[in-house]
Amino acid sequence: MIVCHCQNITDHDINTAVNWMRASDDKTIITPGKVYRALGKAADCGGCMPLFLSTMRGNENLEVPMHLRNLKPAATQETHHERRQESH
Repeated sequence: MIVCHCQNITDHDINTAVNWMRASDDKTIITPGKVYRALGKAADCGGCMPLFLSTMRGNENLEVPMHLRNLKPAATQETHHERRQESH
């Protein structure tokens, strides 16, 4: 099935790229940008992105490796004035 008409990318292309990336580096985080680069293409209009992401999520090799999960500490809320400079 064609997922991206602009770049002529199929679901088979996406799954092959994800599988190749996981096989070559089991620690990598696989992103849509990396899939496009692996295919030698670039996103164009973005209309395919929901289906592109859905296809990626359907691949069992997409999962983030266990040792890389939960590395980021919980987000904190910023105060109202944080990152603002007072004008003088």
